[in-house]
Amino acid sequence: MDHSMHPKVYGTVTLGAKGQVVIPVELRKKLSLHANDKMVVLSKGRGMIGLVPVEEFNRFLTEISMLREAFEAKTK
Repeated sequence: MDHSMHPKVYGTVTLGAKGQVVIPVELRKKLSLHANDKMVVLSKGRGMIGLVPVEEFNRFLTEISMLREAFEAKTK
């Protein structure tokens, strides 16, 4: 069974004095994250923060754009 789509808690982090957090090593390895990788910071509502690698975010936007175009073509 593929569990990649199921949420997993990787631990807790502490916000440092400069606003920095350290992403747990297990998650960095799983997602192949490295020093100086650019991330998009997202927030929805109070208390929720998401980090998405820029490349993955751009891929998502491209897929959504293609889905939108296909939807619009079907609904004309």
